[in-house]
Amino acid sequence: MLITVKQLILNQAIDEIIDNVCSVSEELDPKNIDDMNRMLKSSKNVFVMGLGRSGLVARAFAMRLMHLGISVYVVGETTTPALSPEDCLLAISGSGETFSIISAAKIAQKRGTKIIAVTSYVDSTLGKMADLVVHIKGRTKIDSEKNYITRQINGKHQSLSPLGTLFEVTSLIFLDSLIAQLMVEMGKTEEDMKARHTVIE
Repeated sequence: MLITVKQLILNQAIDEIIDNVCSVSEELDPKNIDDMNRMLKSSKNVFVMGLGRSGLVARAFAMRLMHLGISVYVVGETTTPALSPEDCLLAISGSGETFSIISAAKIAQKRGTKIIAVTSYVDSTLGKMADLVVHIKGRTKIDSEKNYITRQINGKHQSLSPLGTLFEVTSLIFLDSLIAQLMVEMGKTEEDMKARHTVIE
């Protein structure tokens, strides 16, 4: 059976995403993750934020934290309360330079709120402001050659995943996996979480 160029692109893109997830998994610092979990569990409220697709990842994580019984708010919602020194802000930004996220982090700093940064750039503005940084590798440059076949012929095997896909998908998988670890640490079962799932849809 012949594999078309379209199939080849699809398969290579999937492999690239999986490879990125595996690479990040291997490089995670266990102490860093333990510190993050302690911060999430000990905070009075957890605030999460991200823009665009990273914002969707933040919302997905917030939903699971709620299922675990952790008090969590999505920054920007009208029901989100004020930050306090007993809270933590989890900010997701691939570049670590997103203007509105940096602005929110500055407010969090002024109010004594702990900051967890999930970013591809540890030395970014957000990374330097954070109390704890989780490094999630993503795409670092955009291809100059647009034609897939030409790139392959020239041996330029660059990213097939557009924009921030590698960072966003890997962040989602990392945070969902973190929920699994928190479940064990908190003694929660899937039934416990299901009991907190919304019944109004």
